Amino acid sequence: MDTQIKADEAREREEERKRAIAEDVTQDFLRRQRERKKLETAWRLNMDFIDGRQYLGINSAGDIEEEQPCYVWQPKRVFNHIAPTVELRCAKLSRVRPALAVRAATGEESDFNAAKLSSAVLKAACERINMEDILSEATMWSESCGTCFYKVLWDNYGGNEVGLTDEGEKVYEGDVRVTAVSPFEIYPYSLNEESIESQPSVIHARAVPVQDIFTAYGVKLAGRDPSEFSKEAEPFKGENGAKENVKGGYELVIERYERPTADMPDGRFTVVAGGKLLYEGILPYTNSGGGGRTYPFIKQTSMRSAGNFFGASVVERMIPVQRAYNAVRNRKHEFLNRISMGTVAVEDGSLDTDELVEDGLRPGKVIVYRQGGKPPEMLTLGSVPDAFDNEEETLQDEFSRISGTGDITQNGDNYTSVTSATGLQLLIEQDESRLTGCYESIKIALKEVGRHILRLYRQFATDARLLKCAGENGAVKLYYFKGSDISSDDVVLESDSDLNLTPAEKRTVVYELIEKGLLDGDDGKMSRSVKNRVLQFIGYDKFAGERDLGELHAARAGDENMAMLSGDCEVKDYDDHETHIREHTAFLLSEKPDTIQESRICAHIKIHKCKLKEETDG
Repeated sequence: MDTQIKADEAREREEERKRAIAEDVTQDFLRRQRERKKLETAWRLNMDFIDGRQYLGINSAGDIEEEQPCYVWQPKRVFNHIAPTVELRCAKLSRVRPALAVRAATGEESDFNAAKLSSAVLKAACERINMEDILSEATMWSESCGTCFYKVLWDNYGGNEVGLTDEGEKVYEGDVRVTAVSPFEIYPYSLNEESIESQPSVIHARAVPVQDIFTAYGVKLAGRDPSEFSKEAEPFKGENGAKENVKGGYELVIERYERPTADMPDGRFTVVAGGKLLYEGILPYTNSGGGGRTYPFIKQTSMRSAGNFFGASVVERMIPVQRAYNAVRNRKHEFLNRISMGTVAVEDGSLDTDELVEDGLRPGKVIVYRQGGKPPEMLTLGSVPDAFDNEEETLQDEFSRISGTGDITQNGDNYTSVTSATGLQLLIEQDESRLTGCYESIKIALKEVGRHILRLYRQFATDARLLKCAGENGAVKLYYFKGSDISSDDVVLESDSDLNLTPAEKRTVVYELIEKGLLDGDDGKMSRSVKNRVLQFIGYDKFAGERDLGELHAARAGDENMAMLSGDCEVKDYDDHETHIREHTAFLLSEKPDTIQESRICAHIKIHKCKLKEETDG
């Protein structure tokens, strides 16, 4: 009996502890939500202006409300210049799609092979998760709100199926998953700390279907309407006025990540939904550079804001210009309407004004007015003042200056005096310079995403798995690897090119390199491997189908290098002895094998030299 009482008391204490943790996380989230309410309101206003809802403003209470015209008859037309400007910036930024590669930590053969494997794993992962679409989605968020985030996680249900459990459920090998996260879902501990790694904790809150919550955590929740999660939104109500849940119901899942400290060397990860504690444990991923644990988030900004966690958006700067532009165009149209439709002066009591208001002065209308009275007359308003046109042009130029998208294709009339190719290229470079900060933010974020991907494979890919990727000359290459084969701490990610060039500009650069002879070999001719790569680079892969014997011989020599670490290799008559001598010598200088292995490789090189001499003398 005493044992049962103690068990009940322990269970009650554990439930009370869980309730306290859930309450603490919920209150922490509400505090952060209140602190950044102004930011969220500004983001929503930015998105409204992009979508064309441009007669909105923020009132003294911090809420968005519709602005009323001074007079009922005043038009409220929208002439949206913000949406095409954001689309143009996103189009320019979409050219930043550098290939991710891994550079060896040293010149040794083992590090070189490990880097080659890591590059193949990274390339295959980016293609599988469709990294280009994720980058485009994230860039749209950063351009609209100033900031976006990438979340890199491990999906236990990803990858290939490897078997079944005793209950008949499918088991998968798992795979990396990357998602673009909007700034509305990320709540930092401090809004004044710029770096996400310096935040003591980060909360990721999002609406999740209750069915998915039950599948992931085994906890059943009632579910609510998503509009209830935001205090600014009105909850959905049915015909009887009662709140109704969406089909299946949603609940707000609050994930709080706390960075490692002296008391918590592995950090802490807590998940709460519906006032219940769903999970509590250490940070799930060893994704830090030194093998430690950190947040699974990478931040990307449109424009950095000094002393602020969230970046700034160019939309915020364009909103006042857009308001002024709408006002000028509407007033201009009012003036044109007055001129075309006319403003009529009527003597009081001289005619039926109701009829005049209804029909106006239509052509052929017979006007009957009181005898002795004054007939109605049109007031002369003149022409549209030049001030309207001048102000309209000024505001259009201001859009380009503020947004940094003074595209030559849009404003070509401004550069008719520039005729030389060099001058036009300088203008293009100046036109792109305003977007340099955005370019660099995307590249830095993409590199960090690549590092996180490799570290997750190193942590979770414990069993050997097959990787299929395209090798040289279009050949399919297979790799069997485990996470331990990926030395992510010893590699860095580098871009394919630091130039943000169009395809036509890239081809021009290649043609200039060919003309200058910079791609020729020692014999003054371009090798087959270089020619194939040039054809692939300029988009003519079909003409690069001929296999390069030099690459094949070099690959065979590399296989012999690894084989001779444990035994002898036979020299074939069809070997390219000059290539083999070069590859074996490079292996000796870089790998530094032991004395026995070195003697074996030197003897192998000596045979190649003898056969090469025989071919030369013969």
